[in-house]
Amino acid sequence: MASAITLAADAPTLSSANTGFMLICSALVMLMTPGLAFFYGGMVRVKSTLNMLMMSFISLGIVTILWVVYGFSLAFGTDSGGLIGWNSDWVGLSNIGLTELWDGTTIPLFVFLVFQMMFAILTPALISGALADRVKFTAWGLFIALWVTVVYFPVAHWVWGSGGWAFDLGVIDFAGGTAVHINAGAAALGVILVIGKRIGFKKDPMRPHSLPLVMLGAALLWFGWFGFNAGSWLGNDDGVGALMFVNTQVATGAAVLGWLIYEKIRHGAFTTLGAASGAVSGLVAITPAGGAVSPLGAIAVGAIAGVLCAAAVGLKYKFGYDDSLDVVGVHLVGGVIGSLLIGFLATGKGQSDVEGLFYGGGLDQFWKQCAGVFGVLAYSLIASAILAFLLDKTIGMRVSEDDEVAGIDQAEHAETAYDFSGAGGGAARTTAVPAPVADASKKVDA
Repeated sequence: MASAITLAADAPTLSSANTGFMLICSALVMLMTPGLAFFYGGMVRVKSTLNMLMMSFISLGIVTILWVVYGFSLAFGTDSGGLIGWNSDWVGLSNIGLTELWDGTTIPLFVFLVFQMMFAILTPALISGALADRVKFTAWGLFIALWVTVVYFPVAHWVWGSGGWAFDLGVIDFAGGTAVHINAGAAALGVILVIGKRIGFKKDPMRPHSLPLVMLGAALLWFGWFGFNAGSWLGNDDGVGALMFVNTQVATGAAVLGWLIYEKIRHGAFTTLGAASGAVSGLVAITPAGGAVSPLGAIAVGAIAGVLCAAAVGLKYKFGYDDSLDVVGVHLVGGVIGSLLIGFLATGKGQSDVEGLFYGGGLDQFWKQCAGVFGVLAYSLIASAILAFLLDKTIGMRVSEDDEVAGIDQAEHAETAYDFSGAGGGAARTTAVPAPVADASKKVDA
């Protein structure tokens, strides 16, 4: 009886503070998907702007419904063989009590599931940047539904679900370096190897049409990422969430500087696109590592990611794969960097007592990180390529050549991003303006 009383006294109780904090973090993560849409939308040519926005936005609809119906159960339900979860009571979310707590925490299960829902929404949207200008919108929607079911939900279980093989192995992924960024980056590579290059790749200019839109998107991503990262500790009773918040800012700043310095040395200029891309590379790299490293370690993670991701984006021209908006170079490479550096820079004073090589822990954690990184990378790459191949051979993944050249916005959405024909537009007029008539009386001889 005494032990039962002790257990009851020690059981976690609902914390209004942590619950409110996590609801705010969930809203911040939701904002990242529209932020990503602006980031990607500004990087494409004018004729693809709306399609790029929609490829992110549609994920908010599709993944939300699938998460409620079965996604949460597959990702976080009772483990089966270390590969997948399942809990029939969570199907449709109809048998969850309003005050039921999530697995030893002080927040309701509903709060945890909506926080994780926003991760599931964002991840396939990340893939879309690699496929700009050339994918049918219907095929993309079907790909999202299939991909989250076959790839994202299982991988989330591997990494974060109790009993998942990576979780049990001890792979550290604080907020999604493997489950989100490596997963999305590898998937992007798998799909573009199947569907091929854009018409005019390496021949026609394909510059961003709106760098201010890119910077706006990057700013929204940076802002939302504090919820993405700090919220992943599910509270801040012990300060780890605050450490992650600080490390997120520190690493991102270092990555911006690293990217710009590399860019100045390599190409001779500091560009706004480089600053925005550098910020995202730092955010990606610190995502898995921020709870395990010190702020000085976060500077190292960000700076290394900024330089190496800047170098990696040029690989598509060397190897000939058309990663339109550098999803592979930023998300895959950044995720790998951040995940593997844990094996060297973990201090043992953050989310766990695990120490990396530089803190006396040897290479044990590094090998665990390698297993998680390359296990997720290989599975996502192969499974995504197979899904793209099946869709391409059935309904077709690509728009027609004529539609791609003319503009995918008009072909797929019957709209254009900008209309300059109205009053005050200045680019076109409905009536001709007569040329001024010369006044002979004011003629001056040369």
